[in-house]
Amino acid sequence: MVAWQAYFLLIPLLTSTTGAAQYMMQDAALLNYIDRRFLSLETRLEKCNQDLLDYVEEFRDFSKIVLSRLAGLHTDKAEVKSEVENLLTRLEHAQRDIDYFGSVTDSNACIEVHEELVKQQLLEEAEEKKKLKLMLNASCDHSLAGIKSLKIVKKTGEKQGSWMKDPGKKHTKIYLLSGPVNNIILEFANIMTFMENNQTLKARRVTLPFPWEGTGHTIYQGFLFYHRYGSLNEIIKFNILRRNVADQMLLPGAGRIPAYQLSPHTKIDLAVDEQGLWALHAEPETGGNIVITKINHVTLAVEHTWDSPCSSRDAEAAFMACNTLHVVYNLPSGGSSRIQCVYDVLDDANAYRNPGLHFPKRRGSHSTIHYNPKEKQLFAWGDGSQIIYKLHTEQKV
Repeated sequence: MVAWQAYFLLIPLLTSTTGAAQYMMQDAALLNYIDRRFLSLETRLEKCNQDLLDYVEEFRDFSKIVLSRLAGLHTDKAEVKSEVENLLTRLEHAQRDIDYFGSVTDSNACIEVHEELVKQQLLEEAEEKKKLKLMLNASCDHSLAGIKSLKIVKKTGEKQGSWMKDPGKKHTKIYLLSGPVNNIILEFANIMTFMENNQTLKARRVTLPFPWEGTGHTIYQGFLFYHRYGSLNEIIKFNILRRNVADQMLLPGAGRIPAYQLSPHTKIDLAVDEQGLWALHAEPETGGNIVITKINHVTLAVEHTWDSPCSSRDAEAAFMACNTLHVVYNLPSGGSSRIQCVYDVLDDANAYRNPGLHFPKRRGSHSTIHYNPKEKQLFAWGDGSQIIYKLHTEQKV
């Protein structure tokens, strides 16, 4: 009996001792956590203060360089005087801010500096132009001066379509893509085979996994690039030899309105010139003017975009040649096609021109016009006929 009484007395004592030990362990863990957090914050604060000191020193050194260079300019010239005064004012304001930052480096505040350096602001435009010229390998030294002649190669009868050669390959194959919506490519061994009467029997048929929309497709380096039917702005890269989809992309801003008012089925027009793959389309935000996008044909990455001054109103087609957009206009009833807007993406001084170049000896309309940079010819589809236009070029001034 006595033993049982002693047992019941010990239970509360043991429970109390165990609870106290647990609380001590929790307190120790909490203190350890708080200590680690403070250590982390102190380390980050120390790094922040050191970064701020580095920013201050870097800016002061750069200010000395800029001021020394500005001192050597002829400030009496009207064209640089205002710019120099503006730079000096900005430097004075920035110097006051930097002096203030330097005075508070011993505080606990961490200030992030988001402004770009003055040097980057001064060189930004020049660097952008340099990158564009390097990207496009601006080796084109000629411009379109006229259209010399035409040859109607064949008349298949389909109102809309597209035909072309691959300018990136050393072969003579001809590709025919008939209709504004289809999924069958006809491949011919050469242009003589294409011109034969019963041409479909001698053609290799390539079936696409997704149909195309419009007539703005192009073939380059063994791949067909086309706007996928039913999508807003999806571009498919199709390997013709292997017959599979190699890649796909979405072209920002495209697909909402036709690229050309007189060719309403074509929302995205893909083009090839000496510099590679381009995409042409119109946007409501540009007032219907044509937007030019340079695309990397290997990765399908957008490299650069330009808003051209060329309107899509009364336009039936366009093509790129030597970094330059050429827009073809006509009458809604179908008249004499003419190039009335030319826009060079690299030539600021002479970027926009209205040459008024007429297509010779023919009245009607075109559903598509493709430039072949290897042969310096236009492959056009006009009122059911497949046409080649020979071009007259001249040296750029």
